[in-house]
Amino acid sequence: MAMLKIWIPMLALAGLTGFVLIEGRADPSAAAAVQRVAARPVATLSAAGPVVAELFTSQGCSSCPPADAVAARLARDPAILVISRPVTYWDRLGWKDSLGREENTRLQRQYGDRAFDGANIYTPQLVVDGQAQAVGSQEARVRALIASAATARRNAGLSVTLAAGNAGTRTVRLDGPRGQNAELVLVALAAGRTISIGSGENGGRQVHYTNVVLAERALGRWSGGAHSVTITPDMLRQTGADRHAVLVRQGPGGAVIGSAVI
Repeated sequence: MAMLKIWIPMLALAGLTGFVLIEGRADPSAAAAVQRVAARPVATLSAAGPVVAELFTSQGCSSCPPADAVAARLARDPAILVISRPVTYWDRLGWKDSLGREENTRLQRQYGDRAFDGANIYTPQLVVDGQAQAVGSQEARVRALIASAATARRNAGLSVTLAAGNAGTRTVRLDGPRGQNAELVLVALAAGRTISIGSGENGGRQVHYTNVVLAERALGRWSGGAHSVTITPDMLRQTGADRHAVLVRQGPGGAVIGSAVI
């Protein structure tokens, strides 16, 4: 029999009830039912690029489709970079996630260990700039976290710019305070994928996923000051990818302090 774990998030401090964690999935209580929030801009694009909202989701999680829909709405705002990261730990329920990646599961665990003091991981979890998290279907809470992250970006003194070069190259230029210890990661994304799920908790449903991760590669490190990285056309050749993003991140599971969309 699976062990039930009680997870009481910081949201409870704002008067929201907690959630029961069942094998890693957040099951919202009646008091935290679907929120109807207008899809309005909540962040101003900073010099450090769009705020990164990473949704850890799964085709095998019946609580996830509402969060996938929230991700699609958030992605309409150019000041928000939504990245869907399907995980693998629900595959045992009778449906193997066709978009799931072990790397996504590993990153979520790293966030849990490093950013959230060893907290349990669950789906749907939305992580904002690697520093704050919420249940992905709680749109009002998610938007509030994104607005706070956008303010922090504007105050950080980091700029991330993208320029086109010769022969289809792109140059990412960073400039900011010294003493950084950050890595640059190139992420290949599929802007949209609609999946017909054959069995499991979502069996018989079609679910749309936004900006799904297909591949990632390291671009080097940045310690501060002025720095540039050239991205060649070969680096952008990934089957199924129709957009790319560069993340400036303080190591795996660390804060995302800058970003750019290619």
